[in-house]
Amino acid sequence: MESTFLLAADDTTAIIMIAAALAIIVVIVGLFAVMANFFWLWAQSFTTGAGIGLMDLIGMWFRRVDARSIVRSKIMSVQAGMGNDEVTSPELEAHYLAGGNVPQVIRALVAARKSKMITLGFREAAAIDLAGRDVLEAVQTSVYPKVIDCPPKGAARTSLDAVAKDGIQLKVKARVTVRANLEQLIGGATEETIIARVGEGIVSAIGSADDHKVVLENPDMISKAVLARRLDAQTAFEIVSIDIADIDVGENIGARLQADRAEADMRVARARAESRRAAAVAAEQEMTARIEESRAKLVEAEADVPKAMAAAFSSGTLTIMDYYRLKNVDADTKMRSSIADVGERDQPNLHTAN
Repeated sequence: MESTFLLAADDTTAIIMIAAALAIIVVIVGLFAVMANFFWLWAQSFTTGAGIGLMDLIGMWFRRVDARSIVRSKIMSVQAGMGNDEVTSPELEAHYLAGGNVPQVIRALVAARKSKMITLGFREAAAIDLAGRDVLEAVQTSVYPKVIDCPPKGAARTSLDAVAKDGIQLKVKARVTVRANLEQLIGGATEETIIARVGEGIVSAIGSADDHKVVLENPDMISKAVLARRLDAQTAFEIVSIDIADIDVGENIGARLQADRAEADMRVARARAESRRAAAVAAEQEMTARIEESRAKLVEAEADVPKAMAAAFSSGTLTIMDYYRLKNVDADTKMRSSIADVGERDQPNLHTAN
């Protein structure tokens, strides 16, 4: 019994030792795998002085951070002369976890340092990147100015149309040279605002000119007038220069407007004349009606004459002789009237014969 118990105890110890050995082997293999996975990154960091240790790399692996991108970005910053205090690996990890583009930010910092013209820190660059702007392009535009066409290529209109005071239309194409303003890059207006403001300034400058020939002789007056208005305020760019690339003469808008106005005035005059003609016709019809009314009254009055004569005969006021004398006078009057009418009709014929 004792021998059987000792054999069982030996078997349990052996199993425990085998399990412990397997666990140690698994741990060693796991450590070897981790070392193999991060060894070259740690070696690059160590040899370049990036200051990222093996435990930092393992922590990045647990935090789901792209260790390769962080290490290469840190090496890039160190090689560019930025110390470990200027750009730290926790800041790079935080920016990566926030959804930022870490390599792009480091490239922008390197470009700003190499240019010796721009002072840009990691926090400012990271804020610009998280705001959705291309920070590297902004730095490059700040060092090397960018040219913007006004109106832009592919726009509905190929030129900016403006009318001088003399009524002549001018078609202008301009090129605006801008430099990125890093201080206003966050919250500042974009290229579309610059194009709109420059277009408005050009139209206003041409519209204030007394003669279009003056603008053709001195196109730089447009640039000077536009630059004096400080159109780049509250924008992400600083306007360096405005150059007039092309200027053409368009239509005579003033003459066309005057012709349209004359046509409208003529239509108004025709309408007023038609109104007066209609009023005259109405008045004529009214007078004709009045004449007919007067004739009716005359006929009515003539109808009363026989009644008056009969009453005069009955009362003895009018005798038969008086009546005949009245008829003779009436006949004589009608004869004279007929003779006068015949003379008036024959008078033109006499003139023609002469």
